[in-house]
Formats: sequence, C-alpha cells, structure tokens
Amino acid sequence: MADLVPLVPLLMTSPTTRLSGDIPPDDKLRVLVVAESFLPQINGVTNSVRRVLEHLSAEGHAAELVAPTGPDLYAGFRVRHARGASLPFYKDFKIGLETRRRLRTMMLRFRPDVVHIASPATLGYQAAKVASELGIPTVAIYQTDLVGFAERYEVPGGARAMARLTRRIHTRVDRTLAPSSASLQQLVELDVPHTARWPRGVDLQQFHPVRRSAELRRELLGPDDGRLLVGYVGRLAPEKELDLLSVLAHDPRYRLVIVGGGPEEQRLRTLLPGAAFLGVLHGDELGAAYASLDVFVHTGRHETYCQSAQEALASGVPVVAPRAGGPIDVVTDQVAGYLYEPGDDADLARYVDLLAADPLHRRRMGLAARRSVATRSWASVNSLLVDHYREVIALREAWAAAGWAVVASAR
Repeated sequence: MADLVPLVPLLMTSPTTRLSGDIPPDDKLRVLVVAESFLPQINGVTNSVRRVLEHLSAEGHAAELVAPTGPDLYAGFRVRHARGASLPFYKDFKIGLETRRRLRTMMLRFRPDVVHIASPATLGYQAAKVASELGIPTVAIYQTDLVGFAERYEVPGGARAMARLTRRIHTRVDRTLAPSSASLQQLVELDVPHTARWPRGVDLQQFHPVRRSAELRRELLGPDDGRLLVGYVGRLAPEKELDLLSVLAHDPRYRLVIVGGGPEEQRLRTLLPGAAFLGVLHGDELGAAYASLDVFVHTGRHETYCQSAQEALASGVPVVAPRAGGPIDVVTDQVAGYLYEPGDDADLARYVDLLAADPLHRRRMGLAARRSVATRSWASVNSLLVDHYREVIALREAWAAAGWAVVASAR
C-alpha cells in the first residue's frame, strides 16, 4: 500500500485542471521530456530527443522539454531551461542540474501522462524521484555509458560512482529502454529491472546512396587519384579511440576523411597527416559526406548504439566497427560490413583491406547495408516508443485500481 500513496493526488485530479499547454484529444498523450543535454550541443542524446519531439508534434501529442540548453521552443513545444554543469571528465558535455522543488512545480503545472527521461544522470535522477513521488509513470532511455566514460577518463572511483548512479536512477523508473543487446546486458549486470530494447531510427531520405557526390570526391581526391575514401563521422574525443585510424593514415591506398569536432581535433590533425578534416556537418552536406565514402570506420567500443554506423549503412556504405556495444546489433557482420576485435588496429586494417581489394564485394556490401536499415525509419521506431508510454501508463492505472480495491475492501 505504501507504494500506492503517491498515486492519490494524480488520481483525484481531473484532466480539466491542467494548467499548461493544449489539452490533446483523449487518445493523445501529454509527455514531459527531461534531457541532460540539448541544442546547441550536437550528440546522440540531442538528436534522439529532437526526433522524439518532432514525432510527438506530428502525431498531435502535447509535450514540454526540460533541458539545460536550447531554444525557447522546439517542434512547437515549450523548452524549460534547467541549470547546467559540465562533467569533470568530459568538460564540453553539459548535463542538467535542477532542484526537486522546481521540477515538482513543472510537473504539477504541465500534468504529464508520462515522463520521458533521456539519458539520465543528475537531472534525470531528480526527475525520476519527483515523478515517483507524484505517481507519474516514467520511461528512461539508457543512451550514455557513464561507467565506460569514467573508466576511459580514469576518474578515481568514477566507474564505481557511475555504476551506483546508473542503478539508482534506473531502479526508480517504470521502464528502461536500451538501444542494443549489449546495453541491455550492462543493465542486467547492474541489477536494473523492467528493461526493454528500443533501437534508434535513421532518416532514410537524408542518408541515402543517391547523395554520393562526384564533386566532393574530386575535392578530396583530385581528378586522377585512385585512392579510396575511408571515413569516420562523430565526436573527436578520447573515448572514440581514434588513434586506431593511424594504421590507415599512412597507407597510400586510402585517404582518411574525418567529419566532426571535439577536444581531440588538434592532436588528431598531427597524428593523422593527410587526413581531410571537414568539421561538423549537417543536413545535405552530412548526407553527401557519408554517401561519398567507400568505407566507413568506427573505432570506439563504448557505444550504446552507434548511430553514425547506422547512418553510413543507410547511405549504402559498408561499415567496419568494433565487435562491442551497439555495433553488434547495428552492423550485420560479413553482410553489411565487418566487426573487428575492439582496440586491434591490425584487425581493423585487415577488414578495410578486404573491402578495398574487391570493388564488386564492396558494392554488394553497400547494397546490403542499405537494405539492412530499410525498416528503421524514425517514424516506425518512435511509434514503438509511444507504445511503451501507453504500456507503462496502463500498468500504473492497473496498480492504482488494485490499490483502490484494497482500500474499499478494508472499509
């Protein structure tokens, strides 16, 4: 019975008393999204949150976003700004900080049917606690491997602290959605209950083989250069293990293409002489950069999903990625690309060489790469997310009904 007490205030509140936002039709939901980071930061969390908000808007749901940064409105929804701070081992990644009192006020004002907590850390933990106190169903998205980051940055006691924080957060929510089988296994090892797999979508129009650009290839290779373009897209940060690319940088058969920015850029420019650093790209430019590659290479082993690999596959480019984390599910080994031993630059180079040596094999893998993601549109993936929302809401309602029945029988 004690666990049902927080439900009472919401059960006794009529929907007509909601204080903020348009009231959606009966079959639509009110979703409060809480994110540790948002625009102008460009990362996997931001991109997923953007897609979720866009889907909710297109489907006629009501939503608000709580995040440390961002515009005042996104996809027609209000963005409420929380205080932010940088992680001690990841200086340019800002996470949200907010008091429980302010979060409680936001939730009481908006009256969400469900709280979506994106890649929770400090802000997400507070949001989970407040939602639990108010009896609001919660869905948390496990998207950032905080334990792996702490290990990579060698923070004293950091891995243990991040494991404890991850467990505290995800044992408090109604359901945790993880993007890959590897991340689900991490949660099992942390004794996190109520988990399910929810993959990431991909924009099948932005990332498409037709965006291959002869002009961009001429700019990068010259008119008579027979080298292959081997590229990486993503953050230039230590946990991405980009030093592994040095095994390709000195091979005369390849020209490396690096898309993205981050704290490692200057060091990598020295380490990878002759590589083309294109900076952070968006929209059509990003789509053209992917599709113009001959081989896509990913190096980091701590990816919960590896969205950049999925975008390369959608662009019809075979992928060489570590056999660890998200790529295990994203890349069909020996069909759409190859999975190599994590951290093994010789193994990485061996698979790139296989693709380089046989243009027909490379072409077949590129076609298979596109086919492998044909059903992973954001619309289909986010429809599954809304189904998860409805399921946790129904479970809460069932628990509440059972609780009221117990109360009535005791009278």
